[in-house]
Amino acid sequence: MTDKNFDDNSAEVPGEGSDAQASGPASQNHDVPQNSDAPQNPDSAEAAAAEGSDDDLTVDDILNAEQIDEAASEDGSDAGIADAEHALLVDLKRLTAEYANYRRRTEEQRHVEVDRAKGEAAKGLLPVLDDLDRAQQHGDLVEGSAFAVIAGKLRAVVERLGVVAYGAAGDEFDPQQHEAIFQQPTPGATTSTILEVVEVGYRLGDVELRPAKVVVAVPAE
Repeated sequence: MTDKNFDDNSAEVPGEGSDAQASGPASQNHDVPQNSDAPQNPDSAEAAAAEGSDDDLTVDDILNAEQIDEAASEDGSDAGIADAEHALLVDLKRLTAEYANYRRRTEEQRHVEVDRAKGEAAKGLLPVLDDLDRAQQHGDLVEGSAFAVIAGKLRAVVERLGVVAYGAAGDEFDPQQHEAIFQQPTPGATTSTILEVVEVGYRLGDVELRPAKVVVAVPAE
């Protein structure tokens, strides 16, 4: 090797070293790591937090949550059943009361119809009873006679029907029950009283079949 070649090689070495130094800082810039304290995307942080909270759930937490949901569902179902039972109970009480009122009205109406039928039957016998009373007053109903026996049986039938005779001399006059055909001023009379019964009155229960026709004694002026 000559001295000239040695000088040429020596001149090239600094060039290579300069390239190495020039490329050195650039390569170091590529290797510098990013700062871990740099701000991150907020949405990514919330998603990560949510994932972290899900990761914290345990099997017991999930089972407890299911039990709470089931209990709430059962409570709602029980409340609905209780409301339905209450509504049915109210309807049952209403229907029971309506049926009781219906039975009471029906029973009252039945009694009225029965009394009306008895009254119609008894009204047909009233003229016969009047004839028996007149016959008795005239002494025609001799005890033991056939006529007296028949009269007794007829009166027994009328009594079984519930027909009651009313109106007698000396009773206080009641315009609601008695029909005054004549008023007789009577000395010593202080109130209106029955002086004479012209025609006996009859009633069946609360139903008046015929008012008593009477002569009334009134105070003398």
